[in-house]
Amino acid sequence: MEAAAAIIGLLFVLFVLAGVFVTVKAVKAAKRGVDRTVAHARRTVEDTTLRARQLAQPGVVGELAQLRLSLRTSMRATQEVLYAGSADDASLSEAIGLFERLSAHGHELDDELKRLEREPDRATIGDRLPDLRERLERITHSAESLRWAARDRARKFADDDLASLSDQIDVETGALRHWTRVEDAADPLREPVPGRPESAGPGETKAPTGGRPTEGHARAGATGGPSDAARSWGPTPEDPPAITARDPRTQPSYPWQKAPRTEDTTT
Repeated sequence: MEAAAAIIGLLFVLFVLAGVFVTVKAVKAAKRGVDRTVAHARRTVEDTTLRARQLAQPGVVGELAQLRLSLRTSMRATQEVLYAGSADDASLSEAIGLFERLSAHGHELDDELKRLEREPDRATIGDRLPDLRERLERITHSAESLRWAARDRARKFADDDLASLSDQIDVETGALRHWTRVEDAADPLREPVPGRPESAGPGETKAPTGGRPTEGHARAGATGGPSDAARSWGPTPEDPPAITARDPRTQPSYPWQKAPRTEDTTT
């Protein structure tokens, strides 16, 4: 009894722990989903604000907004390409590591541009814009290099796979059309083609074209030589065997048949 109670208590504790573990996992997954949704909404709001500021506030503020928007667009596009391709190509892990290091410089530049948006001294911002623009071009150029290299690699793999698939399809289609080679081959039982001279068989002499038959051909025709049917490419037809009626007395009888009449067998 005590052992059964201990086993039941242990099972209850295991069920409780399993329930707590599943609940914690579900809460963490929901939290990650909410964080992704909030981050996506925040990025959307910030991008919309930068586009509106770029159009509504010309000058230094509008140019800062344009720089930030270009930086964010380039880095986000590169991140999507690399992380999407890493699921099928493990060799992109090194490229992802380099992009993470580049992202640190991108975040630093974005934070500096954001601080300059609140700077009241427009002259100082104008003096620093060439340096900021140069840093932005270097970062975006590196990001674009990684992005296009990953795309070219994926396209190369796709082209190689397509070429291999095309070769396999060509081999399979050739195997499926094997009957064409058999039909095109010479068939010894095929009927002769009209207008083509037939080859002389053993013991026969071919008649000259456009002349009278030779003496051998005349003698063979007079003595009943081989006919046209006998000299054809196909086998010589034989007379069909005569069909004789079966004797009803010799036919086998089956249990489901009626017995033959006496007058039929005696006649």
